[in-house]
Amino acid sequence: MKNKKLKKKSAVAQEKKDFFNRVYEVAKKIPYGKVTTYGDIAEACGIKSAARTVGWALNGCGPDIPAHRVVNRYGALTGKIHFGDPNLMEDLLRSEGIEFDKKGCVRLDKHLWIPKRSK
Repeated sequence: MKNKKLKKKSAVAQEKKDFFNRVYEVAKKIPYGKVTTYGDIAEACGIKSAARTVGWALNGCGPDIPAHRVVNRYGALTGKIHFGDPNLMEDLLRSEGIEFDKKGCVRLDKHLWIPKRSK
């Protein structure tokens, strides 16, 4: 019985790792000057309802992943709290020429990139 629980726990950990790796691969493809949403990445990874898990994955990613290019479905910078400096995410996006509306949200009509679903 204990062995079954360990195997199940190990399988779940591997699934999480695999999903996180798919998230990172999609995020690495976001072009300079574009953004995508947590939901779009989740859908590209095959689990449409996993937008929050995408955020969780990006929270722990390294500097080689352009996490600053991922916003919520309205273009809001909900991930900015994870950048140390609360202005860093916006500063990075502005440095790429990304425009914001009066509410401080990314102009998705100009800058949204939708990833292709991975195999």
